[in-house]
Amino acid sequence: MELEEHSEDEESKGEDEGQNQNAPKKAKFGRKRKAALPDGVLKPVKLSRAELYKPPMNEELNQLKETENLFHSSLLRMQIEELLKEVTLKEKRRKSIDAFLHELNTLLSRVPETQETELTQQSWLPKRVKVPFLQVPYKVKGRFRFLPPTSVKVVGSYLLGTCIKPEVNVDLMMTMPQEILQAKDNLNQRYLRKRALYLAHIAHHLAQSELLGSVKFTYMNSNHMKPVVLLCPQGKDEKLVTVRLYACAPPGFFKPGRFHPSKNNVRTAWFLEQDSTLKGAIEPPTPHYNNSILCDLVMEQHLHFLSSAIKDSPGMKDGIAILKVWLRQRQLDKGFGCFSGFLASMVVAYLHSKHKVNAMMSGYQILRNALQFLATTDLTVNGITLAKVSDVSLPSLADFHQAFDVVFIDPSGFVNLCADMTTSKYKEIQFEAKYSMEILGDTTLDGFQQLLLVSKPLIRTFDHVFHLKNVSKLQGACKKMKLLNELMDHGGNYVGAVLPFLLSLLTQGLGQRILMLTHSLPVMPEWSLGDDPPKHKDIGLLSFGLLLSPEGSLSILDKGPEADSSEAVEFQKFWGEKSELRRFQDGSICEAVVWTAGTLFEKRLIPEHVVKHLLQLHADIPEYSMCYSGALLDTLIRVGKSPAGTGEEQMLSTVNSYDDLSRKLWNLEGLPLTVTSVQGIHPALRYTDVFPPVPVKPDYSFHEKVKSKKCLLPLVKKPCPAYVAPLKVICHMEGSGQWPQDKEAIKRVKAAFHVRLAELLKEKHQLVCRPTAAHVDVFKDGYVFRLQVAYHREPLFMKEFITPEGMMKYQDTEESLQLEMEILHLPYLSSTLHGLQQQHPAFSSTSRLAKRWISAQLLSDSISDECMDLLVAYLFLHPAPFTPPSSPQVGFLRFLQLMATFDWKNNPLIVNLNGDIKDIEYAEIKNDFMAARSRLPVMFIATPKDRKDSVWTRDRPSALILQRVVMLSIESVNILEKQLMDPLGNHDVKMVFRPPLDFYDVLIHLHPRQIPRHREAVDKPAKSFLRGMLKSSAVVKSFFFPVVDYDPVQCYLQELRVAFGELALFCYDAHGGEVIGVLWKPLAFEPQPFKTTNVKGRMMKFRANKALMVPNVEAILEDFEILGEGLVLSVEAHTEKWSI
Repeated sequence: MELEEHSEDEESKGEDEGQNQNAPKKAKFGRKRKAALPDGVLKPVKLSRAELYKPPMNEELNQLKETENLFHSSLLRMQIEELLKEVTLKEKRRKSIDAFLHELNTLLSRVPETQETELTQQSWLPKRVKVPFLQVPYKVKGRFRFLPPTSVKVVGSYLLGTCIKPEVNVDLMMTMPQEILQAKDNLNQRYLRKRALYLAHIAHHLAQSELLGSVKFTYMNSNHMKPVVLLCPQGKDEKLVTVRLYACAPPGFFKPGRFHPSKNNVRTAWFLEQDSTLKGAIEPPTPHYNNSILCDLVMEQHLHFLSSAIKDSPGMKDGIAILKVWLRQRQLDKGFGCFSGFLASMVVAYLHSKHKVNAMMSGYQILRNALQFLATTDLTVNGITLAKVSDVSLPSLADFHQAFDVVFIDPSGFVNLCADMTTSKYKEIQFEAKYSMEILGDTTLDGFQQLLLVSKPLIRTFDHVFHLKNVSKLQGACKKMKLLNELMDHGGNYVGAVLPFLLSLLTQGLGQRILMLTHSLPVMPEWSLGDDPPKHKDIGLLSFGLLLSPEGSLSILDKGPEADSSEAVEFQKFWGEKSELRRFQDGSICEAVVWTAGTLFEKRLIPEHVVKHLLQLHADIPEYSMCYSGALLDTLIRVGKSPAGTGEEQMLSTVNSYDDLSRKLWNLEGLPLTVTSVQGIHPALRYTDVFPPVPVKPDYSFHEKVKSKKCLLPLVKKPCPAYVAPLKVICHMEGSGQWPQDKEAIKRVKAAFHVRLAELLKEKHQLVCRPTAAHVDVFKDGYVFRLQVAYHREPLFMKEFITPEGMMKYQDTEESLQLEMEILHLPYLSSTLHGLQQQHPAFSSTSRLAKRWISAQLLSDSISDECMDLLVAYLFLHPAPFTPPSSPQVGFLRFLQLMATFDWKNNPLIVNLNGDIKDIEYAEIKNDFMAARSRLPVMFIATPKDRKDSVWTRDRPSALILQRVVMLSIESVNILEKQLMDPLGNHDVKMVFRPPLDFYDVLIHLHPRQIPRHREAVDKPAKSFLRGMLKSSAVVKSFFFPVVDYDPVQCYLQELRVAFGELALFCYDAHGGEVIGVLWKPLAFEPQPFKTTNVKGRMMKFRANKALMVPNVEAILEDFEILGEGLVLSVEAHTEKWSI
């Protein structure tokens, strides 16, 4: 395994791999064909008849058989092969790396010797080189001198052929000469400090070589006791490879028995810098310290073990490479206590030793077996070992379980490969593996895409995330929790010492509120030779993630044991002053903790209160040292002043009032036909209205009374009254022969029904009603419900038309499609989403946040409300590779990510409401979509009742708007995730809700006085206008119907679009926006021939003796002001396109 031997093996291996040099050419040809398509839509390759029916060759038959046996499908095989091509090293790069390693080996043999000195006498080191070790305490016995390494060997994934890009690392193990070590170097960090000095001397001399571009230090897996040297080549080869230089003790120098998990190798008196140990004091075991030294003694043994397991199996090498990609996408493979690529290789080797995998398996099968093993094996309870169990001289698994959270023993029987891993981190790995197996088993999902191509950062994976801003506070936590023994064991690393105890504390306190608690892996930075080594606080952030339980997380009660039980004292001690005695309905008197929360918004904050209380109580970590980001975005959908929540209670009140009205309509007597169904279709009735309607009581002094009609009108001199939304309700009447067969006659019958409904509701329930031909408005509990009678056959009559030949035919019209949407599609969607909200309480707020963001970008008129609801529903029904969101914040982040990454050109978004689309029907929907792609909307959403047309996106968004949404989503998700993961930075999350106005050609500024929803703005105004509404407690003698559905800005926008829709797009934030953005349409500025149809908004110009019509922009801008008189403050032009 020497460096020279290895390169020959690699070269011969490279020749074998290089035989199939023509393989990539086909891929290149395929890419070229695809790129040639103008619109980026994938299309099937056309084959000649001869090619299509050519009999398969033997090689193709063998490949098909192999695919059937070893892979899920042909597509999966191709995907994995492409992935492996991307991540594995090319032969040319290997040869360059080998050449670099040979030159490096020569350099290492020429490092000069030094004189022997005391270990603490380090003046022989140049001043520009600092020892890469935290020497606390500084005094330590022992002597040191430098002698060249007795051997330099390549170990690790590079030699095994399992190294993956983009970060190519090669591990070089230098064996230190026996002469520089002493018998008792296992004690008090002596060996570890000699190792650090050895590396410092070598690094100093390598830094002077022209071969190397950079020489730095880092910690191995961020373990501060194990520094390594990082070497990168010079110049253009800088990114070729990073060599990690390890220094190890010679084999057999230390007896492994000295490092038994129960033995002590760090003396308390030395660590505390005391003169002598107290008599009779028992030294605590130092298992982590022991393990860190043992790792150096078995590196070569591990290499031989892995090599013998995987050397003859390309499938196992592929499996390990894919498993590493899986770990990297979940951010599990780097940092202190990580599940490294080496550990992944050992898991596969373990499965091989137990005959659960074999050399004939494909990489995909190896991945599945490894994930299945991780999902079903709890190493925190039942550890595993690669050593021979019969050897009684080895420590038992029970010994390891007593010392470590997670147990996986190496072939030597002494080293725990998972020594630094916490229980929480392993539980996360187990959870991820189990969920990954479910994804692979779901035929409706692209398992490859979800598992290996989608990144899962902490902030987008967990519902709540909090950070410890000041990690040094954990020193105080160690003191408070009396963790001196653990601190000694970790060499003073208070983060590593206290972390398992904090996690255990929070897991116990959060209990049923969470499904999982995890933490970020502390990552130490690299540093230059002349810098001091990073201290423990230099890990930067320590972040924690909570995966909330949808049911338990909102509970306001933590019930404890009965008052007279022995556990009651423990409960009181755990919760401190929060614990109190309470009597329950069953008569029992128990200890309990009750959290004050009146609204759903406050209930979502309970986990935050639990965390802050427990960390303050048990670890002396003050609230200001924490940054909790669980509900920072909720402020954007908060209604009213400070005590109010995020509107869920108001919507529940609205739904209750609607339910009562629905029962009254069902039981209404005196109608010619009975009511067969009552279905609310307003967003508030499915819990997705951005700002839910509030009960209104108009102030008559603010309005003009129309006494003859008992209704109110806005007064010109007063500000625009508050916006009262009509809550639309579809009232289906039974089918009967009494219904006419003519569409105009049906409209008249419906008008009569509206009049009769108003009469009966007033007569029997004393409800104030206002009937019209199209609907009847009902004022109930402060809300205005707009009832619309429907007859199920009416759309059919609207489609009728007579051909010139006298034949009757049916054809969709705008009117029939609109009616179908209102009386068929919308009621189904509303009832289904109402049900979804009952399953997933976070759905409502997530949808509202998404709509608020779209509206804030001035695009609310460009994407329908229903389309937004379906996009958010997709996140809850098809969350893979995540779990369904349990907080609005993480739901919104995933919405942005969906909009930023979904391939709308080549895929339909299938939202399987109620699970009504069967697995086998997915392929049918996709095939229909691809066959008709050119005539379908740019954004295609399929639902169980709408598989081929995408009715919710038929007219909008346009390709331009969709492109804009994608760009804004990419920017927003990047900015927002950075903000939420940076507790010391800017926490103004509203930044992504403020639109970039420089994008627009013209800005129309509006007067806030005439904006009825002014208080709904992203940046809520400090002062606004009174909107003519009384308090709910005010007494009103006589009743006048309020002004309904009146928003002057929407009326103005409608007029603008009618007048100038051919020339420009008008964009507005319906929730309190003060600006209308105008975008000129590029085609509008192309000169048109002189015709009367082209006169609108244009003026005549002569060019080349030809009369042409061009937009008269100055006149149009003037018209904007004239049309909006009293509403428009000013018109600001950003461009001068009218000069074209």
